[in-house]
Amino acid sequence: MQLSEEHEALRATVEEFAQKEVAPVIADYYIREEFPYDLVATMGEMGLFGLPVPEEYGGMGGDYVALCVALEELGRVDQSVAITLEAGVSLGIMPLVRFGSDEQKERWLPDLAAGKALGGFGLTEAGGGSDAGATKTTAKQDDGDWVINGSKAFITNSGTRITSHVTVTAVTGQTEGKREISAILVPSGTEGFTVAPSYSKVGWNASDTHELAFSDCRVPEENLVGQRGKGFSQFLSILDEGRVAIAALATGAAQGCVDESVRYARERQAFGAAIGTYQAIQFKIAEMETRAHTARLAWQHAAEKMAAGVPFTKEAAIAKLVSGEAAMDNARDATQIFGGYGFMNEYPVARHYRDSKILEIGEGTSEVQKMLIAKRLGL
Repeated sequence: MQLSEEHEALRATVEEFAQKEVAPVIADYYIREEFPYDLVATMGEMGLFGLPVPEEYGGMGGDYVALCVALEELGRVDQSVAITLEAGVSLGIMPLVRFGSDEQKERWLPDLAAGKALGGFGLTEAGGGSDAGATKTTAKQDDGDWVINGSKAFITNSGTRITSHVTVTAVTGQTEGKREISAILVPSGTEGFTVAPSYSKVGWNASDTHELAFSDCRVPEENLVGQRGKGFSQFLSILDEGRVAIAALATGAAQGCVDESVRYARERQAFGAAIGTYQAIQFKIAEMETRAHTARLAWQHAAEKMAAGVPFTKEAAIAKLVSGEAAMDNARDATQIFGGYGFMNEYPVARHYRDSKILEIGEGTSEVQKMLIAKRLGL
């Protein structure tokens, strides 16, 4: 894909932000496991959260490709910052953009688009994992309210001091003997809505992730997002879009490992020469570049189909699968190239090594992507 002038200008702007403002400070946030509120505020001021949001709701009125371009550049430097943007948009904002009522959009989108607020999406449950359709959380109607009971696990952007809401999937009844799953918006601070302490994670240590609990949590009936009984199918379409965005982020991580390895191979001396002069290192980095290049082609192809309004589920799954594995493989190789320094958290390759594994798990495991690809092939 040849980027348009607007997309290229955005890419250059985000690259400068990532290199000059994120790179110098993010290691400290990561080690402290602290959420980078100042960086999020700056991204909000840059309009990154509002990229695909209509202008009438305070957004930039751009397309999803723009978001992916920004995510790749952020992912090259740090995944925690990138996933905060990715989840904030694809999971926090897009369900409202795609399925929200006019009133919901007017109330929630302006602050979300400005980065002044973050939203989460509660789909995953502790016993469900990839079987997201096995939702146990329930929501029953009572005197004009939804009364929600249940729990959600691994929910990004759900417990920051600027989190405005979480949209959750819940069983709201049965239709023709089948469970009816709907999506309901729950504002932060609602009585009966409890956010557990942050998880202790292997990676993404500067991002926000929590378990959520709902105990007779009441919200108005008008907090239903989209159609009753369509919550799961709505979210599957959101996941397709999100997988393209995650693929762009993962491509950035894979490319960041290449960038760091090329720099280090030129500087590091061993046995009287720069290690980049040795074929073993050259071949390893060549393979890394090939993975990053292939991943980029995959997410861009999926994004093109999405922008054209044609089915892209298979292409999104391919992009997610290829890019997640590219990020993990490149992080492993980069750490090997760096040797002992690659094991130190202050080096970007060490953070990518710890961060990248989740790219093969979150928003659909690699195995789920293979299932989706096979299904689209008629198997």
